[in-house]
Amino acid sequence: MYENLTLYIDGKFIAAEGRHTQPVVNPANREVLGHLPHATEEDLQAALEAADRAFQSWKHSNPMDRAAILRKVGELTRERAKDIARNLTLDQGKPFSEALGELVSCADHADWHAEECRRIYGRIITPRSPNVRQMVLREPIGVCVAFTPWNFPYNQAIRKVCAAIGAGCTIVLKGPEDSPSAVMAIAKMFHDAGLPPGVLNLVWGDPPKVSDYLIRSPISRKVSFTGSVPVGKQLAALAGAHMKRVTMELGGHSPVLVFDDADIEKAAKMLAKFKIRNAGQVCVSPTRFYVQRKAYDKFLAAFTDVLKGIKTGDGLEEGTEMGPLAHERRIPSISRFIEDARARGGDVILGGDPIEGKGFFFPPTVVTNLPDDSMLMTEEPFGPVAPVVAFDDTEEVIKKANSLPFGLSSYVFTNSLQTATRVSNALEVGMVNINHFGSALPETPFGGVKDSGIGSEGGSETFDGYLVTKFVTHV
Repeated sequence: MYENLTLYIDGKFIAAEGRHTQPVVNPANREVLGHLPHATEEDLQAALEAADRAFQSWKHSNPMDRAAILRKVGELTRERAKDIARNLTLDQGKPFSEALGELVSCADHADWHAEECRRIYGRIITPRSPNVRQMVLREPIGVCVAFTPWNFPYNQAIRKVCAAIGAGCTIVLKGPEDSPSAVMAIAKMFHDAGLPPGVLNLVWGDPPKVSDYLIRSPISRKVSFTGSVPVGKQLAALAGAHMKRVTMELGGHSPVLVFDDADIEKAAKMLAKFKIRNAGQVCVSPTRFYVQRKAYDKFLAAFTDVLKGIKTGDGLEEGTEMGPLAHERRIPSISRFIEDARARGGDVILGGDPIEGKGFFFPPTVVTNLPDDSMLMTEEPFGPVAPVVAFDDTEEVIKKANSLPFGLSSYVFTNSLQTATRVSNALEVGMVNINHFGSALPETPFGGVKDSGIGSEGGSETFDGYLVTKFVTHV
């Protein structure tokens, strides 16, 4: 059965009980799966106050105890993965195999934070005077508020929750209303793992109203957001007005640089499969394909050939490789990119029009002969659309890759160590993947530069945004 949807405040699961609710819809067939209760202002205040009360003791908790809870959540994630993945497919749309992969990888995130939270160290600074002791302490920042997106609902939420709780903070989380089941499952797992009441609180509601209330509150001290650049800038500005720490993982427009000395067939097949992951609704999805002219025709043929054979359908059906878009408003959004491409002389050589039927399906689409200032080359499409253009030399393609305000991820395919080094040094991004896709592991930092965000999640940097530095000196 589909997940029972509630609020989770101060260790209690709170049903609708007269609150406003919104339907949760299966994007593959438009069927209503359940009704999600929206938090009232009283609920939001109760969540903040519960987190504040819990912080007074949780900040002094033994890191071994915190690690034990996180490790238990990792175990429960593996035990419950298939059921959670099924519900994730129902409300988000991605194929079951992708949903299951998301769950399994997130168990690793819980394990990683369990180990790293035991290694939050300060340091001793050698004094100038022998009778002085100088030390640096790392302390939890306080009550955190977090806002997570619908495309990877479990992954994006578990990163923030594990980092905050592992650091000794408490957290109020607003999950994605379009795909809430996986985040609901997180609350249940932490509850079952023995997390004290108030350390984690889960709310839902109208995003602008909820974010404004939580960020303005004097109780909250840290804001973490994953989502679009425009919304991220608004929340960062609001947090800045109240001098609150932020971690922002925002949108991208990842350039792909395929050089003619690469294994072209292999690169094309890998990129085609990666492009249709989660129907292209991935912040690090490859979105601007620059292929060196000598290899252009070969790459395009192989790339398009793979996409032609992709099976699109309900994520729970056997053999489905790409599910629907997550919600109805994505269809006109992507269609505008195609309309602009056609108006500007682009050639749509594959796909391009929504698939008829009940669900929110859009086929894998390839567009060529696009000018650099077209929508597809300058704005994040967030769908299964790939613009492929040719380039001649390295300096030219580096300039084009760096020409946008985005700077999240990038992909480079070359068999030249010299080219790989030169390009990885020159790209203005937070992550560079050379000849494979290697980002988003628990032990590696994930984050962008420029408009793509502030701070990193994962890796040894994972707790930086949740800790403050205190200097203590005494004689």
